[in-house]
Amino acid sequence: MVSNTIEGNLLRVRIPPPVPLLPRLAAMNGLSLQELLAPDGRCFGCGPANERGLRIRSFEADESTVVAEWQARREHEAFDGFVNGGILGTVIDCHSNWTAIAALMARSGSSTPPSTVTAELSIRFRRPTPSSEPVRLVGRVVDLQDDRATVETTVESGGTVTATGRATFVAVGPGHPAFGRW
Repeated sequence: MVSNTIEGNLLRVRIPPPVPLLPRLAAMNGLSLQELLAPDGRCFGCGPANERGLRIRSFEADESTVVAEWQARREHEAFDGFVNGGILGTVIDCHSNWTAIAALMARSGSSTPPSTVTAELSIRFRRPTPSSEPVRLVGRVVDLQDDRATVETTVESGGTVTATGRATFVAVGPGHPAFGRW
């Protein structure tokens, strides 16, 4: 907990401890989290096995950050030259989920990814996102508990933030339809 004052008012901010990189993930040069941990995944946004999907590829950048670059195609546009907001929402959701998975695995020491689902997702569109160049996604864990993680993700195009998202992911157990999907 960090304390400070602003105009005489006490401000307390909870800063989570850094999440250590998973050694075996860091050592696997070239494979995304999805390719390494869910090679048969068929999720529309991030499944490596979904040939018609978006197939984002997320990589651990440091102890609490996961990054990706993704290139939209013409069929992902809302209008000429700009990415559809729903597609951006899917990209943010999936990338944030893999950011949460990496953090939950590091926290538990597990080599198996937890089956996680989106409990909450909010997106803020700041400006139209061009489809002519790759977008960069940067996800950061802002709160981590044993069974859930909250992630904030930015979408950047040409160095400009075009959208932001905040999402909470919860690990589910047997009996849930998403359990064991990886």
